[in-house]
Amino acid sequence: MKILVTGANGYIGLRLLSALSTTEHKVVAVVRNSQRLDTKTREMFGSRLEIIEFDFLSDDPPPSHCPPDINVAYYLIHSMGSGSGFAEREQHCAQQFISWIKPTQCRQIIYLSGIIPQTQPLSAHLESRQRVAELLSQSPIPLTTLRASIIVGSGSASFEIIRDLVEKLPAMITPKWTRTRCQPIAIRNVISYLTGALNNEQCLNRSFDIGGPDQLSYRDMMSQYAETRGLFRLIIPAPFFTPRLSSYWLSIVTATNYQLAKALIGSLHMETVCQENSIHAIIPQDLLSYREAIKLAFSRIAQNRVPSTWYGAMSSGKLRPEQIRNIQVPEYGTLCDSRNTILTTTRNAAIEAVWSIGGKRGWPSMTWAWKLRGLMDKLVGGIGMRRGRHNPTELKPGDALDFWRVIVADKQAGRLMLYAEMRLPGEAWLEFHVGENELRQTATFRPLGLFGRAYWYSTFLFHLIIFPRMAIKLAKGWPYLNKAK
Repeated sequence: MKILVTGANGYIGLRLLSALSTTEHKVVAVVRNSQRLDTKTREMFGSRLEIIEFDFLSDDPPPSHCPPDINVAYYLIHSMGSGSGFAEREQHCAQQFISWIKPTQCRQIIYLSGIIPQTQPLSAHLESRQRVAELLSQSPIPLTTLRASIIVGSGSASFEIIRDLVEKLPAMITPKWTRTRCQPIAIRNVISYLTGALNNEQCLNRSFDIGGPDQLSYRDMMSQYAETRGLFRLIIPAPFFTPRLSSYWLSIVTATNYQLAKALIGSLHMETVCQENSIHAIIPQDLLSYREAIKLAFSRIAQNRVPSTWYGAMSSGKLRPEQIRNIQVPEYGTLCDSRNTILTTTRNAAIEAVWSIGGKRGWPSMTWAWKLRGLMDKLVGGIGMRRGRHNPTELKPGDALDFWRVIVADKQAGRLMLYAEMRLPGEAWLEFHVGENELRQTATFRPLGLFGRAYWYSTFLFHLIIFPRMAIKLAKGWPYLNKAK
């Protein structure tokens, strides 16, 4: 089959593409900016991926070259965070899409919407979602609508708001809407429903509510998040928070912009729990609990279908090369120090330098500081620097390197990723990528609560000294300076 995916660069779209990459289907990805479609996604498909660049929000007519042999189309477009008038823009997108897809051979449209509560009137956000579903259903192409409440996964707007609130605030004064019930669902289950509905005759011209096994208030979700992360949080309800004040509060405390916060707050007073469960019989699957979904979202490495037992798989060499290439450091809820340095030696010399860090040779910058950090770790019961490394010049996934564990060691691609196994109030990664002319060095830290953030900022001055010097020396070919001719 040939499958069209709109909103392919979005939170759901990228994960859907990852799932479709394991099939034999051809995929057409529609994106506003093709440069934002990352290399690893393109590599997963190879020649099976076609990219079309178009913004359905524009007043221009859709591109005339929609492939006529499209069989199924996913509609994953929304404009909720774009400010006032987003409902009109969402309707415009839907109408543009219908006129574009109608002449093709498409026999199913799959639309991911929100659960529509029985309470009336609806919020502007949910009313817009319902109107889009109505517009899509008016086309001659059979429609499948999947309606979800809170989607739990790293990068989901709702999940990131909860993460920000709980991680940053030891005590919270919470508005009335935190007592509203919803039915959160793990992103893994959402993707399974989206792929399960594909070309499924039982799903044609039908709408389904999809949710996880738990019905929780937003306060319950924050409490369970805190417990799962091992944090103590005091949550104090306050009835005086108006929707506008709540929106400002979220935009200040979290990474969410005001327009998105305003749209979300408008719906949070409405219960979004499943009214029917007919999807269970059509697409059966094991639904993850909210706690399980949180743990999945915080898996140690962001990856493309890499087994959860990643350490054993890497050590035994069971991972395929394409799986290793797609392993990525988490991008949400993290603090980073990134350095790009022009190479002043050959690329091979820079790669050899990166592959030689640690162990008896030490580190390119302030080895004494790394040893001091190892000693501090040992004093609190950690592993310290005692492990060194097994080979002075070679590394493979699963190897120990001082207080790091090697996650990716792809010498041909010039990519080395390390995961910190010292005792930390969070998780840390150190990654190097040697390109043709540049070395990119990135230190990433995912803090655990307020103490984790305090730890990162307390070491900030050391980072300003250690990391730039290390990147410069590696780009020169340390410790192979004599070979850099």
